[in-house]
Amino acid sequence: MLCIVANVIIGLSLAISDRSRASIRYHGATAMPSTHTPQRIVSLQPSATVILKELGALDRLVACTRYCADVCPEVSVARMIVDDSWSAKSVEILSAKPDLVIAAVPYQERSVSQILKAGIRFLGLAPRTLADIYVDIVTIASVIGLTDRGEEIVQSMQRQIERIRGQAQALPRRRVFCEEWGKPLIASQPWVAELVEAVGGEFVSAPGDQTTPENVLAADPDVLIAAWCGAGDRVPLEKIVRERGWSALNAAQHRSVYCIADELLNTPAPTLIGGLHALAAAIHPEKFPQVRGLKRISDVSPETPPSTGL
Repeated sequence: MLCIVANVIIGLSLAISDRSRASIRYHGATAMPSTHTPQRIVSLQPSATVILKELGALDRLVACTRYCADVCPEVSVARMIVDDSWSAKSVEILSAKPDLVIAAVPYQERSVSQILKAGIRFLGLAPRTLADIYVDIVTIASVIGLTDRGEEIVQSMQRQIERIRGQAQALPRRRVFCEEWGKPLIASQPWVAELVEAVGGEFVSAPGDQTTPENVLAADPDVLIAAWCGAGDRVPLEKIVRERGWSALNAAQHRSVYCIADELLNTPAPTLIGGLHALAAAIHPEKFPQVRGLKRISDVSPETPPSTGL
């Protein structure tokens, strides 16, 4: 990746592999002075916007995407709305006069090159696991001079996950299939699988991989969860069970079929704690209370012939 050194403040670029956590390279003999932390940030990723909010740094956010506004409504006021990482246009981004741009894979390499050529710092994230997400939180916090607060956020998340793990430890392990997309059918990311395990479940598919309705039928999970990217809580549960031929699944027979709001599971940020509680309520409703962002299937009607739809 092309790296450009800024004229006044030490340049920052990110070396990213599509399976690695974010890593930082500083160009210069000394570390970035704390008085020279970025003050005009463009976020192309909802998770980065949520992290900035938790850090108490939304006052530095000058532009973000409409998806950021979906998970963090307050950013829609008095800020430029730009395209997301994949559709990002460098001219649009640079018009906000940022000193830091935060994005996540996949992103437009051409736009990134143009941003770096302009001397703007670029931070690219590629989390897969909870450990990666913790690194991303502390990375963003460190870059903007709030390292201690970043560490506090991570520790708080870890404490809450371990508390739920302790409460679920003696409960029966339930087999869970959780999907992040319906067509093609894609299992949720590794960090979701980790949360499922923490609340007393067993993830029955390869996290983040494409699968088939037939594979899920063969696994016969006890709980089905859909959290489709960009769908909020509007997944048509009855339709997917019927059209995929899943009405005979153990999960369907016991109405253990749920939708969890997209932002609670697919935003790799502190919002995952809301997803943790929703997963706990879905997998062990006898132990954990129902929470915001969780919907249960209302009816499992007799199957119609499987379609080629969802």
